[in-house]
Amino acid sequence: MFPSSSATQIPSVKTMISAGASAAATIVLFRSLVKEYLPYEFENYIFYKLKTLINSFSSEFTLVIEEYDNLNHNNLFKAAELYLESIIPPDAKKLKISLTKKESKFSFSLDRNQEIVDTFNGVNLKWKFISKQVPLKYIPSPDNFNSMPKSEDKFFELSFHKKHKDMVIDVYLKHVIKKSKETKEEKKSLKLFSLRHDRMSGGRGDVWQSVNLHHPATFDTLAMDMEGKRVIMEDLERFVQRREFYRRVGKAWKRGYLLFGPPGTGKSSLIAAIANYLKFDIYDLELTDLKTNSELRNLLISTENKSVLVVEDIDCSIELQDRLAQARAMMPSRRHPPYDQVNQVTLSGLLNFVDGLWSSCGDERIIIFTTNHKERLDPALLRPGRMDVHIHMSYCTPCGFKLLASNYLGFTEHPLFPCVEALIEKARVTPAEVGEQLLRYEEPESALTGLIEFLEDKSERLKREDGNKDSNGESGTAEGKLAQELDGTMVKL
Repeated sequence: MFPSSSATQIPSVKTMISAGASAAATIVLFRSLVKEYLPYEFENYIFYKLKTLINSFSSEFTLVIEEYDNLNHNNLFKAAELYLESIIPPDAKKLKISLTKKESKFSFSLDRNQEIVDTFNGVNLKWKFISKQVPLKYIPSPDNFNSMPKSEDKFFELSFHKKHKDMVIDVYLKHVIKKSKETKEEKKSLKLFSLRHDRMSGGRGDVWQSVNLHHPATFDTLAMDMEGKRVIMEDLERFVQRREFYRRVGKAWKRGYLLFGPPGTGKSSLIAAIANYLKFDIYDLELTDLKTNSELRNLLISTENKSVLVVEDIDCSIELQDRLAQARAMMPSRRHPPYDQVNQVTLSGLLNFVDGLWSSCGDERIIIFTTNHKERLDPALLRPGRMDVHIHMSYCTPCGFKLLASNYLGFTEHPLFPCVEALIEKARVTPAEVGEQLLRYEEPESALTGLIEFLEDKSERLKREDGNKDSNGESGTAEGKLAQELDGTMVKL
């Protein structure tokens, strides 16, 4: 009735080792046959099915985040890289470290087959970085024009209990993306982009080239009235915080600024201060380098969000006062227009670039135009929606002088200051001219004395010029009308 002792005898260790060795040999033989006679794709399919079968008995669920989605870059993969860098434990024994071109901070990442555990809302989530060698293939490069070789597949495996699947997809991955953006902002080095001269030669696809932006200008160092700087900063803050507002009212999330005034009044310094304040890259667009409106549109599409797009000296870059219709009316033949009129950016193209359908191809952009002669611009460019804020960069004021003295000389009070301030009111000098005078001497007393002499000489020359103008009544009247016109069209912040 009961089995004999021989029937329940446990196999010997030798028998178990022999059986294990036979099984291992069978598996090795099977893998060798698969690799030898089956195509690579079919081999992957078999092992994928086996892995799926084994995983079906497990409560663990795994998301695979590949570097590429077909031939397109997977933004979630890059977000995972940045996120994991921020949660690497201090006791990690092995990490990859790199310093990419034009960056000033090191980057850390997981090595091949390395794992890291994250905890979110009380749930443990295991990340694993995997890299596998694959047959060589070519994929589109980031510039979308050329291709580059690829010989390995990189991906992350995110594993967790399957009951948390919805929470991970709906909440955790959004948390990963948000934190990755914060990490990217912390690591970001501001860039100054300019057009590549060989962008149309067919060699490279990227149309912009960049250098790191190290301009020291800030709102603290700008030689402007404190109230004016405060209003500009408040306008910028209001703009970057109103993403949902712009969507609700149906407007593209962009803001246009016009900086106008005499040369040397700090327009370029204000642009750099805005970029440093918002931590936005700058794209310097030279319209005279462009041949067609379509090229202008392509450049707009290729710029990144959170950027400042600058068109300096807009009145000199393109003929904007004459409408395209007027240009066509002067053509001897519609069928054969002059070459120099065809190969240029038109006012219509610029207006569409600033406020047309193409202007909505991107978010959180600042577009800044500068000019020394606002009266030369076409009124269609000046209206709100295109140039929303008009900022008059005026001559140096007593407040601006004190700030320059603080920056250059290191103090804000001196017995000679009242004399300098009185002369500045009359001399009509730019901040650049004042700064140049303060740079001429190492000794502060000598610098202020030299500045006073310069201001006195400038005031005398202005008096003589004004005397000549008074002798010509028509010239004075015309200039007065122009000044009234400018004051009337200036938009107050």
